[in-house]
Amino acid sequence: MDTRRSFRILMLPWLAHGHISPFLELAKALTKRNFYIYLCSTPVNLKSIKQNLSEKDSISIKLVELQLPTLPKLPPHYHTTNGLPPHLMPTLKEAVDLAKPSFHNILKNLKPDLVLYDYLQPWVPALASAQNIPAVLFLSTGAASTSYIIHRVTNPGYEYPFPAMYYREYEISKVTRMVDATASGIKDSDRVLDSMAQSSGMILIKTCNEIEGKYIDYFSFLLHKKIVPVGPLIQAPAIEDEPTKIFEWLNKKDRGSTVFASFGSEYFLSRDDIEQIALGLELSKVNFIWVIRFAMGEEIKIKEILPQGFLERVGDRAMVLEGWAPQGRILRHSSIGGFVSHCGWSSVLEGIRFGVPIVAVPMHLDQPLNARLVEEIGAGEEVVKNKQGKLEKEEVARVIRKVVHKKSTGETFRRKAKEQSEKMRDGQEDIDDVVEEMVKLCRRVKSYNSVDMLI
Repeated sequence: MDTRRSFRILMLPWLAHGHISPFLELAKALTKRNFYIYLCSTPVNLKSIKQNLSEKDSISIKLVELQLPTLPKLPPHYHTTNGLPPHLMPTLKEAVDLAKPSFHNILKNLKPDLVLYDYLQPWVPALASAQNIPAVLFLSTGAASTSYIIHRVTNPGYEYPFPAMYYREYEISKVTRMVDATASGIKDSDRVLDSMAQSSGMILIKTCNEIEGKYIDYFSFLLHKKIVPVGPLIQAPAIEDEPTKIFEWLNKKDRGSTVFASFGSEYFLSRDDIEQIALGLELSKVNFIWVIRFAMGEEIKIKEILPQGFLERVGDRAMVLEGWAPQGRILRHSSIGGFVSHCGWSSVLEGIRFGVPIVAVPMHLDQPLNARLVEEIGAGEEVVKNKQGKLEKEEVARVIRKVVHKKSTGETFRRKAKEQSEKMRDGQEDIDDVVEEMVKLCRRVKSYNSVDMLI
C-alpha cells in the first residue's frame, strides 16, 4: 500500500457545500490509502474547509486557492453557492469559466497524477488532457436520479426502464428550466454530458451497489463507461463547539418521538412553503426541530415569517433554529423518529445511514427522484403536493404522523430504515474498489507517458 504515496490527486469540486463535502470525505478516505490530495476551491470556501480538517488530515491534504475574477455583481464573498442569491448563479458559473487560466497554472505547477472534477466544468478534463494528465468525473448525485435525467436528455422518445422513477407534471417544467439554464453560452445539460464524455474510462459516484445496484448498471449502459460507486461518504459528526442546548432539549424527549426538519444549505423555502410546513408540523402533534435558512443579506426574523402565534402554540414540543444545526449528530439521537427532508442526495444518504425514516418533501432538480427512491426502498414516504405543485399542511401532517406516530406503519418504516442502514454499512467498503481503479489508471498513464519519452 505504501507505494501509492507516489500518486497525487488534484480535486476541483463545484463551489457548493453539497459538492465540496463529498470531495473532502473522499479525500480523507484516500489519504488513508496513501494518496496525497490537493483540494482546490475559492478562498471563501477554503476557509470553511479548513474547519473540517484535523491536524492529521492536513498532512496529506493540501488546500489550493482557485482565483476567480471579481465581477461587479460577484464580490469574493459570493465565490460560493452558500448564501448566494439564486439570480447570481449564472454569474458564478461564468466566473468559474473565467478561472480557466488560474486552473491551468495550478495544473502546470502541481503536475498531479490524476484530476477529479465536478459536473459543471467540462474544460477541466480538456486542460488536463493537454498535459497528459487523466481526469475522472466524480458525481455527488445518486445513480437513479442521474441516469433518469441523462436518459430523458439523450433518449427522449424511449421509456426509462424503471417505473419507480418519474417526474410529476408540475415538476417537469421546473426541472426543464434548470437543465436548460445557460451560462457563458453553454446549457447546463451540455456541460454535464460533455463532462461525462471526457471522463477517463470511468466515473465515480457517491452511492453504493446495495442501495442503487440496478441504477448503477443502467447508468453504465447509457454512457458506455464503468461507473464506480465510492460509498455514501457520510461526514463524521464533530463533537466540539456544537450547541448543547439542542441535545439538552432532545434528551428530554421520548425515544423516536421527534422529527428533524431541514431543507439543505442551498435551498431557501418560499413564504408559502414555510407557512404550510409550519402548520403541518403543528397539526401533526409531533415534537420537532426545524432549521430555517435565508439567503445571505436577507434581513428576516424567524418570528416574522412564521404563522402568527405559531411559536406560542407549539411551545416546548418545538425548537426552531435559523441557519445551521449539526444534522448528523441530531439524526443519530435516540429521540429522533423521522427526518423531514428536501431529499438532497447527501441528506437522503445520512437519513438511511442512521436508520431514520424520511418524510420526503422534494423541492427541485434531482430531489423528486431521490424521494421516489426513498419510497421504492421503503425508507420513507413522500409528501405529495397539489396539482399546482403547492404544499398543503394537511398532507404534511398526514405523512409525518404515518411515518412517526401511527403504530402499524411507523414500525414498518423503522424496520425498513434499519434494514437499509445495514445494507449501506456493507457498501462502505466500496472505497477499496475505487482505490484499485485509480491506481490502475494512474499506472497506465504513467506507463504511456514513459514510453512516449523514450520514442
